[in-house]
Amino acid sequence: MARLLGIGEKFPEFSVPACVSLEKGKEFRTVGSTDLKGRWSVVFFWPLDFTFVCPTEIAEFNRELKNFHDRDAQVYGVSTDSQYVHLAWRQNHADLKNLGYPMLADNKKELSEALGVLHPVEKVPLRATYIVDPEGVVRWVSVNDLSVGRNIKEVLRTLDALQTDELCPCNWEKGKETLKV
Repeated sequence: MARLLGIGEKFPEFSVPACVSLEKGKEFRTVGSTDLKGRWSVVFFWPLDFTFVCPTEIAEFNRELKNFHDRDAQVYGVSTDSQYVHLAWRQNHADLKNLGYPMLADNKKELSEALGVLHPVEKVPLRATYIVDPEGVVRWVSVNDLSVGRNIKEVLRTLDALQTDELCPCNWEKGKETLKV
């Protein structure tokens, strides 16, 4: 497995097709690293479409999307399935029909490899989540094994803490005091 891209490193350059809509003729567009510039971004990976844990996470990110937007953060979901498989999954899974963020198709596995998030045996992405600042620098990364879903509320809490640009103690939540040194 390649080295996991970590905190303080530049998020890699990329350009991939994405499923962005169910509307006929508007299903796909290209999404790239230039789309991340100037805003906070949350980029999360899931192993495979048409599976069991993955749609619970994808749907939960969508349920929390307004909270991400309220923090001027954009959300991108990624797997190594094609944009056509993403579209078919969205068309056939009730919880995925109304997604408000792009499903990126890293079918060449270039982004997953650059980030070091491919499972060493299965060659599908681990459940990795990156928070990238407006300058394109990785500020947080969390990676779960294939069988364990992530906590979207923790992603929001961490984004809140990073956006304070202050020292935040254990279990800090938005609205609580930060540490004064």
